[in-house]
Amino acid sequence: MRAKQFFGITVLDKKVNEVGKVEDVDIDTETGNITTLIVSLQKGILSNDLIEVGYDKIATIGDCILLNTEISKEEEKEEADEEDPKQVTIEVEDE
Repeated sequence: MRAKQFFGITVLDKKVNEVGKVEDVDIDTETGNITTLIVSLQKGILSNDLIEVGYDKIATIGDCILLNTEISKEEEKEEADEEDPKQVTIEVEDE
């Protein structure tokens, strides 16, 4: 399977809940192996978050990708918040 064939494939967790769709892949340049899938979590019509799923978390690959782990909605939100480059925290000190 070529890397470009991963794009858009539906990702399901071990309880067959839809996690999202493959948006991108990270490849180890030395070995040529895929190390991480970047999965887009659809939140709304115009917005989405991304999470990284390690290749070791994949159980099977076919018409969809089945993970060997469960991903809860809370985990998805936490990972997406950590990865969101648009999110900035500003601390203000009172004088």
